[in-house]
Amino acid sequence: MKFTPDKISSLKKNQVFVFGSNEAGVHGAGAAKLAHQKFGAVYGVGFGLQGKSYAIPTKDLQICTLPLDKIEYYIYSFLTEAMEYPDTEFLVTKIGCGLAGYSEEEIANLFKNKFIPENVILPESFYNIINSHESHPRI
Repeated sequence: MKFTPDKISSLKKNQVFVFGSNEAGVHGAGAAKLAHQKFGAVYGVGFGLQGKSYAIPTKDLQICTLPLDKIEYYIYSFLTEAMEYPDTEFLVTKIGCGLAGYSEEEIANLFKNKFIPENVILPESFYNIINSHESHPRI
């Protein structure tokens, strides 16, 4: 079983850094800043694939935390798009659990009951939360 490393400082050729962003694409702090500095995140682009990074908004255009249902929509869109790149590993960071202020359980549960492609790698804590109440692992 693969899990996203706690600290990511470099990527393999086939890997993409998945980070929490804001809809305005202001990548000024946290994982978003790292994505901009090292992995090709484009300033002003708040969602989607950019270079070797993928932005999932957890904050809105005014940099206020998004409600969970809106983040869930962005996660669903990401999972759908990840299926189009089966040879690429998407390393999902603990989106929404830093500056956006959500708990790991709140965010991990947004992945629950969704098809998670094999090329989407989650933090171990998300995986454990998703599978904590199920008799058979989903991923």
